[in-house]
Amino acid sequence: MESSAQHVDTHTGHVVVIGGGIAGLAAAHRLLGAGIRVTLLEATGRLGGKLRTGEIEGAPVDLGAESMLARRPEAVDLAEAVGLGELLQPPTATTASVWTRGELRPMPKGHVMGVPGDPAALAGLLSDEGLARIAREPELPPTEVGDDVSVGAYVAERLGREVVDRLVEPLLGGVYAGDAYRISMKAAVPQLFDMARTHDSLLAGVRELQAAVAATQRDGGAPGAVFAGIAGGVGRLPGAVADAVRAGGGEILMETPVLGLRRTPDGWLIRTERTTLAADGVVLATPAWSASALLSDESPAAAAELAGVEYASMALVTMAFRRADLRAMPEGSGFLVPPVDGRTIKASTFSTRKWGWVADAAPGLFLLRTSIGRYGEEEQLEREDADLVGVSLRDLGDAVGLTARPVATEVTRWIGGLPQYPVGHQARTARIREAVAKLPGLRLCGAAYDGVGIPACVASARRAADEIIATSTLARGTGRGAGE
Repeated sequence: MESSAQHVDTHTGHVVVIGGGIAGLAAAHRLLGAGIRVTLLEATGRLGGKLRTGEIEGAPVDLGAESMLARRPEAVDLAEAVGLGELLQPPTATTASVWTRGELRPMPKGHVMGVPGDPAALAGLLSDEGLARIAREPELPPTEVGDDVSVGAYVAERLGREVVDRLVEPLLGGVYAGDAYRISMKAAVPQLFDMARTHDSLLAGVRELQAAVAATQRDGGAPGAVFAGIAGGVGRLPGAVADAVRAGGGEILMETPVLGLRRTPDGWLIRTERTTLAADGVVLATPAWSASALLSDESPAAAAELAGVEYASMALVTMAFRRADLRAMPEGSGFLVPPVDGRTIKASTFSTRKWGWVADAAPGLFLLRTSIGRYGEEEQLEREDADLVGVSLRDLGDAVGLTARPVATEVTRWIGGLPQYPVGHQARTARIREAVAKLPGLRLCGAAYDGVGIPACVASARRAADEIIATSTLARGTGRGAGE
């Protein structure tokens, strides 16, 4: 297994990982690869966090995240390391639409998170007035962005609100379930932030970025698939990592919530309902609010900053239809929905079209899912399952003419599922890490810090694990081990 740390052959001590989502599992996997003894504690009876597989009408489906960015290596590398490499698959359909102004309109090509290099790329999606507004952008004076700025505010000032409301907002909403006018450009779309600081014209900056990508491809860099899935569901990844952790000698304790953390002269004491574990190091791979509670005594400064991290909730409505009951469905992988149009669903994925393994597993069915809920819309998730199915069917009927009734449905709620990255998020993360750095042998990882996608969470876990590995007690192989 690939690891940046040298394997330690002597007694290497004991690290407790708190949290069994993909970040915690990846951290445990990394630590074991360096020869460190690991115990992972998960408060619930299920591993994987927001990665979860299930079945609908006998067909396997993802009930959480369904794909991972393939152009970042971390998640693909982890999948390969735990034996899932042959199951990695690109989407079979990659073209998507935007349901706006009463029609499904093709997702434009040649944009960076909705920002075009050429206004013509958005023809048909925006009004003539909106396109003309974008075309005037090079004539505008430079926009100062300071230390950070929201994506929506900056893009609206440069290109007008219509491009934000009709394209940037639904694209960002699909990642963060957030509000483009609150989301940090520095944290969420750093390439745009860098351009804003170095270019007077945003359009010119995007064209320069597109030219650089095209030049890389001409020089032999293969574009490759942007996203990847796993046959049977991305939700298989946590189980495979857990199996590898156990096979490597790691211990995983389920339904073991941590009640307290205490620093001692020799390491850490981790208190659970049943026992107290001694450890040389701790990786906190929990949501920010949980990390805040656990650090309230040892680092009030970090706890206060963590308590300020906000989360959005959302629901996924997965439905199975008999193909024989359906009229022709649109081509492509699905569509996004701008909030400005006042619809309930924010997106729909045609799973049967998007993933070959879904189509193969259920040839007589058409599986799709909708997503509901954005930041500030928590009341949507208080509706009954049948109501969420009903509003999804109503919106699907308006969007694609769907009149068939599903033969099976599954509603999955992710309460507090997506951390928000408002303006100043990176500065908050830096303050959290500065405070935590004063606690020897403890590090944080997860979606709340450097990105909400699977590769970002794995990268966060690697960073935390490597910093723990580098601490003097563990690096010299003089740790005590649990129970001593």
